[in-house]
Amino acid sequence: MEARRLALLYSHLCPSPSPSVPPFSSIVSPSACAPAPHTNQTLPDDCVFCLIIRGQSPAFKLYEDDTCLCILDTRPLSRGHSLIIPKSHFSSLDVTPPSVVAVMCSKVPFLGNAIMKATGSDSFNLLVNNGAAAGQVIFHTHIHIIPRKADDCLWTSEFYRVCIGVL
Repeated sequence: MEARRLALLYSHLCPSPSPSVPPFSSIVSPSACAPAPHTNQTLPDDCVFCLIIRGQSPAFKLYEDDTCLCILDTRPLSRGHSLIIPKSHFSSLDVTPPSVVAVMCSKVPFLGNAIMKATGSDSFNLLVNNGAAAGQVIFHTHIHIIPRKADDCLWTSEFYRVCIGVL
């Protein structure tokens, strides 16, 4: 199963005909975004991640289990930039139950390594924007996996230090 997921991930990041990868539609299916168990929570109709989870909006799903899924970011900072999102709606990390955060974080080594391999990257950033002041724009908990290469100058500080030689 792990090899199949890696092949699927690779097919989305480096598209080319590959007989070993089954059609995308045969691997993933829509999920039901659900309120957190044991709450009276209602799901927002305009949450883009809830729409993706319910199969009402398109996304490239790289991984899915009962608790979370991983999709490619539609506005990537680098090739392969992906998001791990819980299937239950939580507006921010600080209100997400520790058990859900644990499941999401437990996927990082597998997904991060697969993304690095598929993109030819040697590193990745793991990022959570928690709250508006921290840059969160979609208020459904999510973790960014951003593939990196040496001297890619993705962040401004790296640009000044590495790319133009200013300290």
